[in-house]
Amino acid sequence: MAYRTFFRLGGAVALIVLSLTAAEARVVTQTLEYRQDGTVMRGFLAYDDGLKAKRPGVLVVHEWWGLNDFARERTVKLAGLGYVALAADMYGGGATTRDRGEAGKLAGALLKNPDLLRARAQAAYKVLATNPRVDPERLAAIGFCFGGTTVLELAYSGADLAGVVSFHGGLPRPQPGDLQRLKAKILVLHGADDPQVPAADITAFEQAMRQAGADWQMVFFGGAVHSFTNPAAGDNRVTGAAYDARAARRSWRCMQEFFREIWRVKGQD
Repeated sequence: MAYRTFFRLGGAVALIVLSLTAAEARVVTQTLEYRQDGTVMRGFLAYDDGLKAKRPGVLVVHEWWGLNDFARERTVKLAGLGYVALAADMYGGGATTRDRGEAGKLAGALLKNPDLLRARAQAAYKVLATNPRVDPERLAAIGFCFGGTTVLELAYSGADLAGVVSFHGGLPRPQPGDLQRLKAKILVLHGADDPQVPAADITAFEQAMRQAGADWQMVFFGGAVHSFTNPAAGDNRVTGAAYDARAARRSWRCMQEFFREIWRVKGQD
């Protein structure tokens, strides 16, 4: 996919022209500030300015590194498929890090406080749902690693989502009452050799979905470990986190098929 990017100096808006197979998309991106209980969050919005009708909205939740280039690239790619995509800022102020220890502290503070984690996700969800380009009846959320855990928590909270997709995320246990609130269809895309998600968590998740009577799917990718969608994870599977081009490609296609099904619209491969 070739693209040209135009930046307006002094402004927050960048215009990215993507050369697609069917037509040229005009993807506009911008940093979008919103608040969660007084904390300023700096999300990243992307949409095709050439489309005038309301369209589905997709919330994107980053890995534990924060809202970095990988999360932005996924957001732009979704916009190129015809969606309005908003990458949430889960840490506040657009904070990011490349240090594993710092990432663990940032993510851990939220994972230990699921009410705050959900509130942060819900704040971004509300911004997306009220965007004038978005059809509020067609909303979904996707997340990667920490973000995958987050979108499941958002679904458990009862958010009015058509579906959520977790890429190599954790499998949090529902809180009391969560299963009665669950509305979203769920797709979990998981590395079959991911050492970071214990077998007991997978079993508990399956049992919870059955108890809820949920519409759910879990797809395992053979040979893949944690972080298999992100090239920055490197290629050393021994570490337990590594990029797998085949699993990345297949999982993205699974997501697109899931969207076509939940919204009954034609997507782009």
